[in-house]
Amino acid sequence: MTAPRRSLAARAAAFREMADQTRIGRRSVRRRAEGMTAVDVAQALEDARFLARRDAGHEPPADDERGRAELAEWERIGRLLATAAADAVYSPDSDDVVRAERAAAAAPPDARDAEPREAARRAADDGGPR
Repeated sequence: MTAPRRSLAARAAAFREMADQTRIGRRSVRRRAEGMTAVDVAQALEDARFLARRDAGHEPPADDERGRAELAEWERIGRLLATAAADAVYSPDSDDVVRAERAAAAAPPDARDAEPREAARRAADDGGPR
């Protein structure tokens, strides 16, 4: 007996999840960091750095996109809370980076596609990126 085939949409969704480990890593950190204080984030950052050092000998660095993205996101959130009030807690809803990503995702597909094309066109016109 063979296993039932998944629909095309299910296979495509699985591929997208597999292909974008960086985005998954950032979202994972944001979910875990929600409600954390600067002290909590600093501890989580130290834990992430420890795990990155420990895993460095086991996984090829090129294969660990998600781990690098998670570490970078903990560092960014740590910097964000370091400049905030002493009793501030992290909330993705008040994070400018998250809001910008949400706005970009909500933009019509034509607008999302136009920005990289426009930047490439300007770079070609000027002989380099701006």
